[in-house]
Amino acid sequence: MALSKSQVRRIFERLQAADPEPKTELHYSTPFELLVAVILSAQATDVGVNKATARLFPVANTPEAILALGENGLKSYIATIGLFNSKARNIMRMCAMLLEHHGGEVPRSREALERLPGVGRKTANVVLNVVFGDETIAVDTHIFRVANRTGLASGRTPLEVEKALMRVIPKPFLRHAHHWLVLHGRYVCTARRPKCAVCPIAGDCQWPEKNLL
Repeated sequence: MALSKSQVRRIFERLQAADPEPKTELHYSTPFELLVAVILSAQATDVGVNKATARLFPVANTPEAILALGENGLKSYIATIGLFNSKARNIMRMCAMLLEHHGGEVPRSREALERLPGVGRKTANVVLNVVFGDETIAVDTHIFRVANRTGLASGRTPLEVEKALMRVIPKPFLRHAHHWLVLHGRYVCTARRPKCAVCPIAGDCQWPEKNLL
């Protein structure tokens, strides 16, 4: 059953009260570092990505420096991350395109971001939200689960869920909604054994299997 407008607002008021200024858990110091980290994070944990980039970024944290490493050199830093072969290939191509078309800078528009190798809608949404402050929601497995499970937004695909969330979330909460939902799914509304008893939004959650004991 879909949540009412007042229930949705109450959910985000409670998430905001618990964490007024949520941040990405990926470590970065420049827009380019974030872009690389998000590409690496596909089907990998933020903890694993941070361990790899802690070794990589002090050596190469610009398109020029990564291209100078070469694909095999890059692989030596990210080999602990899943799908590192294809990610290395995409990052090399992405760096070349940034230099050729964007002066080595991370582009501001969704269209330009999504044209970069290894960058899909989810990655573009993260960069737009974190770097440029856009009101976007990058639907990963956590957000997909939380949205469908709680009744916030139902959908069979990440894009369906994204569009549904953008329709129902009150505008004052859109800037940080992505991080609130990701962190809630990562630490409270987990895939297995969700922590319903300590969940701040359990009162409005519509999941029929929630266990408050």
